[in-house]
Amino acid sequence: MASQSTVITSSSAISQSPVDKTETSPTGEMTALQALSRGPILPGIPILPTYEKQRRHLLEHMAGAFRVFARKGYTEGLAGHISVRDPENPHTFWTNPLGRPFGLMRASDMVLVNYDGKMVGGNMSRPVNAAGFLIHSALHKARPNVNAACHTHSPYGKAWSAFARQLEMINQDSCVFYGQAQSVYEEFGGVVFDEAEGRRLADSLGKEGKGMVLRNHGLLTVGQTVDEAAYLFTLMERSCQVQLLVEAAAANGIPKRYVGEAEAAYTFKMTSNPESLYCEFQPDLEAEDVLCNGDFRN
Repeated sequence: MASQSTVITSSSAISQSPVDKTETSPTGEMTALQALSRGPILPGIPILPTYEKQRRHLLEHMAGAFRVFARKGYTEGLAGHISVRDPENPHTFWTNPLGRPFGLMRASDMVLVNYDGKMVGGNMSRPVNAAGFLIHSALHKARPNVNAACHTHSPYGKAWSAFARQLEMINQDSCVFYGQAQSVYEEFGGVVFDEAEGRRLADSLGKEGKGMVLRNHGLLTVGQTVDEAAYLFTLMERSCQVQLLVEAAAANGIPKRYVGEAEAAYTFKMTSNPESLYCEFQPDLEAEDVLCNGDFRN
């Protein structure tokens, strides 16, 4: 196990009442999980009673996300990072140590850093990615509702980023990125070592953004949970792959058929809820848990 320093923890209860996820939305409509479930409703995001339990849960799921990314082929040398805001100290966030393989990542590997870039807890035996810190700190500062962010140099995301274009609404899955849920960062200044560029990235994502294409760079996704951000990354990467296949067919004269505006908006409404996006990641996480015999939880 990696060397550990003292981690800021607390066993005090969180003043948060359990949510009855079987209830309808305030408008009387079915929630996304209700619409998706026939029979018992999927539980969604767990409500945990202490900061310590919340922290343990997010670190395990964060490590699991790295394992999933490794199996899907998103690794590229030292590139790539995930960050998750600490539940008790929201001005700090957890991130991965530089050079630790995604496919071997464990909960105990994670490093806690503050907005100044200082390592304040967790595994202090390795540095963190400087470029990753600038990107993620800017995102967490700009978007209080963003608790997690993912960025890797995945192959299809890199390929699609050469066009500096948004994904088109060409199938049901891409509608998760409908409207202001996706953006394009049209600048490329090399590796992000400039705090100002980190702020520009956050501004480009916008207040409602879930995913962003970084020109000549790759993809970035965010979420209220690491599960949501990780699922959105896998979905955006696959959507880039599909878009590239469609572009190749269209170049040979086969016309595209787009999802209608109203249909895209409705699909977005019914598939983009943080609760349902959390659930979308659980099959990959469960499979990884079995394949590695739960090693990422250590």
